[in-house]
Parts: sequence; structure tokens; C-alpha cells
Amino acid sequence: MIYLFIKDHEKIYSIEKMCKVLAVSNSSYYKWKKQVVSERQKRVVLIKEAITCIYFNAKQRYGSPRITLELQNIGYQISRITVAKYMKQLGLYSKLSSKFKVTTNSKHNHFIVPNILKREFTVKSLLRLGFQISLIFKQRMDFYI
Repeated sequence: MIYLFIKDHEKIYSIEKMCKVLAVSNSSYYKWKKQVVSERQKRVVLIKEAITCIYFNAKQRYGSPRITLELQNIGYQISRITVAKYMKQLGLYSKLSSKFKVTTNSKHNHFIVPNILKREFTVKSLLRLGFQISLIFKQRMDFYI
């Protein structure tokens, strides 16, 4: 991160001064700048990008076994353990969803309480509903007076 900052600003400020201010030796910066990215590191970056893409396309529900199968279908030769290691490095964990469980048993022989209040939740006419609301409002206002 520090080295990238130095590289981005090396045309504006001198490298020696930035290294001194950021407490980095000049030789370590130049060593970092000359390093070559190997084929293996490039492959790891590509695999990590593919893992992230598959993970989010599957709504974060795929774990390492499913992602391994997807990668093998695409053409990568990779093991489940390697995928699990890369997922751990990336901080990707599958979301576990619980199965739907029915909690209501409507087919029973227990006593059912009759509907004494005769509650109606469907409105037959809006005028009647408005009249009932205005009566309730009026009764409450009389109560406060």
C-alpha cells in the first residue's frame, strides 16, 4: 500500500523524501518495484476472481464443494481444499438457509372456539366504514372534553 502511494507520486515528489517520511528504506521500494509477478501468482488472482464471481452469482449460498464443481466445469483443475483456502483468505462463507418447517397443524380434533365477535375483515361499503370511523372519533373527542 505504501509502495503504491510512492509509485503514484514519484513524479511529484522525490522517492528518497517519500521513503524517509513514510519510514521505508529506498532499497525495499526499488526491490518491490522490480519484482515480477509469476505465472502462479497470476493464476491465483484469476482463480480468486472466479471464486468471488461464482460466490456472489449464487447469492452467497455456495460453499467450497459447489464452487469447486463450477470451476471444474469452466475448465480449472483445482481441489476443494484449495478453493476453501482461497475462500477463507477472501473472507467468503456460505450462508446457511434453514428448511421450511410447518408449525401449524390444522387437522386436529381439538375444540374450536366459535366466532362470538363475528369479526368481518372485508369492507362491504366505504361509506359505512367512514361513518363508523367518524363515530369512533366523535366518541373519543367527547371523552377528552
